[in-house]
Amino acid sequence: MKSLLLSTYDIQGGAARAAYRLHQGLREIGVDSQILTANQISDDPQVIGSRSKLDKTIAFLRPGIDGFPLAGYRRRTRDRYSLAWLPETRVQQIELLQPDIVNLHWVGSGFLRLESLKKIKQPIVWTLHDMWTFTGGCHYTDGCDRYLNQCGACPQLGSRSKGDLSHWDWKRRERLFKQLNLTIIAPSQWLANCAKQSPLLRNCRIETIPYGLDLTTYQPYEKACARSLLKLPQDKPLIVFGASDATSDRRKGFHLLAEALQSLRGMNWDVLPEIVIFGASHGTLDCGFPVHYLGVLQDDLTLALAYSAADVFVAPSIQDNLPNTVLESIACGTPAVAFAIGGMPDLIADSGYLAQPFDTADLAQGIRSVLTTDQPLGDRARTRAEKRFGIVRQADAYQDLFESLLTAEPCR
Repeated sequence: MKSLLLSTYDIQGGAARAAYRLHQGLREIGVDSQILTANQISDDPQVIGSRSKLDKTIAFLRPGIDGFPLAGYRRRTRDRYSLAWLPETRVQQIELLQPDIVNLHWVGSGFLRLESLKKIKQPIVWTLHDMWTFTGGCHYTDGCDRYLNQCGACPQLGSRSKGDLSHWDWKRRERLFKQLNLTIIAPSQWLANCAKQSPLLRNCRIETIPYGLDLTTYQPYEKACARSLLKLPQDKPLIVFGASDATSDRRKGFHLLAEALQSLRGMNWDVLPEIVIFGASHGTLDCGFPVHYLGVLQDDLTLALAYSAADVFVAPSIQDNLPNTVLESIACGTPAVAFAIGGMPDLIADSGYLAQPFDTADLAQGIRSVLTTDQPLGDRARTRAEKRFGIVRQADAYQDLFESLLTAEPCR
C-alpha cells in the first residue's frame, strides 16, 4: 500500500511535526509513505517539496496571496485565517506519484485549493489538526459557535455582516463536501466531537486516532545531566513553558501564565521556583521569578532534555487540539498542568493537573500542587504515554483504516 500525506510544511510547526511523525511511523511498519509539501525543510528523500528557486519563491508568496481577500476587513484579528482559493497543481503531482490513498493534514496558507479535492481519484482521509476544515476560514474559533450555523458576522474578521467572507467560504465548503467521500481523523476526542457537531462533516466517517511519538527519543533523561547541558540551575524547582511563537500567539495563553505566576509569587516557598521558556529567545515577563529563555529548539533530543530538566510543564492554552508539547512532556516523565480544554484531558488525566478554564488562580494552584506532591506523577505520565501515544500504535491504526477504505466505500 502506498500512502501520500499532504502538508503545507514538512517539519515546521506542530501540525507538520505530527504529520511527519506519522509518516515515519508508517514507514517503520512497512507502509510506502511519502509527503507532498510546499515548504520542505527536512532532507528526507520521501518528502517531495519545492525544488527550484522559483518554486520556493512561489511557495513563500502563496500565504500572502491566499489572504488577499482579507484586506477588506481592517478590523480583523491577527489570528490565522486561510481561504484556500488559489489555483495550484497538486492534483497533477498526486497523479504522478500514484498513491493508493491520500491523507490530508494541515493544508492551509494557499497550499491546496479546496475545489481540487473533487479531482482526486483516490480515497481521501483528512486528519484534522485544528478546526479549519469545518469553519469559514478560521483555524480556531476562540469560543465562537457560528460554524454550527453557516458562519457569518465573523468576530475574527471584525465583521457584522451575516453574508461576509466567512459565510461565503462556509457555503462553498458545504457545496463541495456534499460531492466528496471524506473520512475524517481527529487526534483528540474534543476535536472529534466538534467535527461530529459540524453540519459540514457530521455525515462523514469520523475516527479518533491520537498522535504518536518516538518514545525512545522522548523518554526521561537524568535530570541533573539535562540541566547541566542546558545550563539550568541544579537546585531550583523548574517550571517550563514552550510553544511555537511561545510568547506572541495569544491562543497559547502566555498572558494567562503570567497571571498565574503572579499568584504563585504570593505563596510561601521553601525554595523559589524558576521559569524556563522555549520557543522564544527573549521576553518581558516580569513575574518575580528568575526566567531562562532557551530560544527555538529544533531537534528532538534538545526538546527531550528541556522536558526532562523540568519539574512541571505548563500549557495554558485557550484552545488546543492535542498539543505536541504536552505529549512530549509526559513522554519524558514530566507532569503537565493545563486548563481542562480541548485535548488536554486526553493527555493529562490523573498524571498532572487540569485547572478550571480560565481560572489563573487554579492554574497556579495546580503548578504548586505538582511541585509539592509526593505522588509519582512523572511515572504516571510516562506510563500513559507508553500505553496510548506510541508511534507504532498510531501507524497501525492508520494502516487499518487505510486498508478498510481500499476495500469499502466510506460513509457519507
